Amino acid sequence: MDIQTLQHVHLFDKCKNFTKAREIQEAGLYPYFKPISESEDTVVTIEGKPRIMMGSNNYLGLTHHPKVLEASRNALERYGSGCTGSRFLNGTLDLHEQLEARLADFFGKDGALVLSTGYQANLGLISCLVGRGDVVLIDKLDHASIVDGAKMSYGQTERFAHGDLAKLERLLEKHTDRGLLVLVDGVFSMEGDIADLPALYALTQRYGAALAVDDAHAVGVLGPKGDGTAAHFDMVDEIDIIVGTFSKSLASIGGFIAGSNEVIHYLKHHARPLIFSAALPPANTAGVIAAHEVMIREPERRDMLWANTLRLQEGMKNLGFEIGPSETPIIPVLIGTMENTFRFWRKLFEAGVFTNPVVPPAVAPSECRLRTSIMATHTHDQIDYALETFGKLGKEAGII
Repeated sequence: MDIQTLQHVHLFDKCKNFTKAREIQEAGLYPYFKPISESEDTVVTIEGKPRIMMGSNNYLGLTHHPKVLEASRNALERYGSGCTGSRFLNGTLDLHEQLEARLADFFGKDGALVLSTGYQANLGLISCLVGRGDVVLIDKLDHASIVDGAKMSYGQTERFAHGDLAKLERLLEKHTDRGLLVLVDGVFSMEGDIADLPALYALTQRYGAALAVDDAHAVGVLGPKGDGTAAHFDMVDEIDIIVGTFSKSLASIGGFIAGSNEVIHYLKHHARPLIFSAALPPANTAGVIAAHEVMIREPERRDMLWANTLRLQEGMKNLGFEIGPSETPIIPVLIGTMENTFRFWRKLFEAGVFTNPVVPPAVAPSECRLRTSIMATHTHDQIDYALETFGKLGKEAGII
């Protein structure tokens, strides 16, 4: 064959052929990567105009709390801007160990481990513990970090439809001769519903599986102290491992794993996302400690959060919107098609309400939605304005 007639596939062809986002940009409907030029807790400035932030995971409204900002500034002055190395070598601060001790006590576990992001916490946990011959079983609506951690592991991954405990039991029964880990979100980020931990625990006990919960959206929200899904069900001792992030209620960035001393010790010496990543910066670590202190000291923030949640949930339902199984501050508003979702997002944005459009592959093509999330610091006027705007535009668009 003449070498000139050979057809070559270039690595970058996929980039050139990806046109969907460009088309949405040209139509003026592109909702992503909107730069915020200023933030005042529940209000952000985008494109020179203030917008009510209805898409943040800042559930307790602590990102602007004076104690959090003060602690971050003080740590910046004392330790510098970064750790310049991994926890394993030169990057561990006394602040990291203080935070780990605090988290272990708070979640009722022997020990805890702090990583640089919540994403890395799931990557490290699963890829480290699930080895050849082991199986990790995950809900199809689990966070992408759980899916990717499963892909990184040398074990086998089994997925079951959201909340399908009958399917989970069949999978557990199929693999009784192997090491098993069941890992679910405590609060599911696209639906806002809560995992059925009592039923999950009963199954894992029956088949000898470990049970881990990703409490990213539950910390500060569920539990008598904001201590998450396990505490919400009074099952702290029954849940083997709790994973979480600092990028939501705790107003910073970073992640953690809490569990037995044996598990934490093993992860410290084998989890590649911990060993080969720079440590969480000092200002962030100190900010998390301060945010946690405020969360404990000001329990009224959770009361405000839940009052606001009920106000938005009831308001949306009364307007005629479908919000799915939401039972937490995550309140998805189902729209339907991708085009209608982007158009509705744009109208809301222009009216000063910022939401998050969720489209495939995150959800089915017919289940596109605007994901709203409420904060303790939203005022009633802000929530009512958002509802009024949703209602007016929803009627104009024929959604309600």
